[in-house]
Amino acid sequence: MNIENTKLKDVKIMEPKIFRDHRGYFLAVNQGHDFVQDSFSVSRKGTLRGLHLQNPNPQGKLVMALSGQILDVVVDVRVGSPTFGEHVSVILDGDSHRQIWIPRGFAHGFLVLSKKAKVFYKCDAFYDPKSEISIRFNDPDINIDWGIGRPFPLLSRKDIQAPFLREVMDKLPRYEN
Repeated sequence: MNIENTKLKDVKIMEPKIFRDHRGYFLAVNQGHDFVQDSFSVSRKGTLRGLHLQNPNPQGKLVMALSGQILDVVVDVRVGSPTFGEHVSVILDGDSHRQIWIPRGFAHGFLVLSKKAKVFYKCDAFYDPKSEISIRFNDPDINIDWGIGRPFPLLSRKDIQAPFLREVMDKLPRYEN
């Protein structure tokens, strides 16, 4: 597996070694983390899910597109971090099988670029709705270029009503060296 560092410490982009033959292919997904929950979503083109995280009871996530193509975005929201408010984005698709590791303390979201996308997450903690924090996808302080204009993407009610980063500062995790 080829592991690429990003400008956000501990956020990694992984390109698995794919073993192909006349039957199809095989690849490894778990790279040394203890996962307790697998999650799966199916979304149509223009759907934007995020930005989400949990605190307390944070989750680390390994994310990959099983089919289709997404723009995956990770934001450092650890108060006191030298990269607080910065983000990285990567295209994940069902052909390359690239994966992204999102450590605890980072917000995550994605935009579906293809007609449909199936996205798979391996999580190192269980989903806890009482710990969930949403941040507005178009927060000007984060300034993510989703590559979309009007009309806005397809959003859940929760994501439409999500607060800006500065409005949830007291709920965010703290940076630890």
